[in-house]
Amino acid sequence: MANHKSSLKRIRQTIARKAHNHYYAKTARNAVRDLRATSDKAAAAQALPKVTSLLDKLAKRNIIHRNKAANLKSKLAIYVNKLA
Repeated sequence: MANHKSSLKRIRQTIARKAHNHYYAKTARNAVRDLRATSDKAAAAQALPKVTSLLDKLAKRNIIHRNKAANLKSKLAIYVNKLA
């Protein structure tokens, strides 16, 4: 275990940051899952900008990789456009 005050503080910060990032990453995964489960084109088209914005924010803050966000946004847009 760490002995320095700064090391103890760094551990506390890391734990808090990890919990914060995990919450927002999980929220994004749930939003993507809900959008993929939608079969109504109008509802999916309305939800797509919100999910896209959420993914962009997570990528901007390095919670998820920017390429992962781009891949998810692309796949979701294709899915929404294919809905009848």
